[in-house]
Amino acid sequence: MPNSNVNYIVSGLERSGTSVMMQMLNTGGVKVVFDDSRPPDEHNPKGYFELAGGKIINQLMAGTFDFEPHQGKIVKVTAYGLKFLPEGNYRIVYMMRNIDEVLNSMRKMGADIDMEKDRVLFGKLNKFSFELIDKRDDMEYTTINYRDVIDDPGKELQKIGLFLGEPLDIESAVKAVDSKLYRNRATN
Repeated sequence: MPNSNVNYIVSGLERSGTSVMMQMLNTGGVKVVFDDSRPPDEHNPKGYFELAGGKIINQLMAGTFDFEPHQGKIVKVTAYGLKFLPEGNYRIVYMMRNIDEVLNSMRKMGADIDMEKDRVLFGKLNKFSFELIDKRDDMEYTTINYRDVIDDPGKELQKIGLFLGEPLDIESAVKAVDSKLYRNRATN
């Protein structure tokens, strides 16, 4: 069981695999926190596994999100929201994904994407996130690459289990991975 004095976070850029990571952890026996405010759709047919329809960042910005009832459980906070986390004790699983794949996925969801400009901006957001985490004494993180999750989910789950300090039901968690949903694979 994760430490009840720790705030566990799954983070990363939007469309970087945060939802599949939450699904894997949930299926693998870890307590994850989510509600049904954002139902599954064609872009995430297994669900988003987030709180408040992804509007948790607004609550963090306003200082109204209460982590206390969620300590020892995993909450999804995308990369931009990390800067609004109050002082605490955080262990962050940070999802990495090829930025072109992220942008292509966002474009398919209807976002107005300028590939050249947004590639730079999203690269800066990843860099900013790691700089922020490294500066704060109350944060530890591990990075997980989305492609590695698809290619060898068992190996990545073992890494995550060690980081979280909890053995996962890897056999069950692997079943949450559907490689057919990796629809925006970069060719390079």
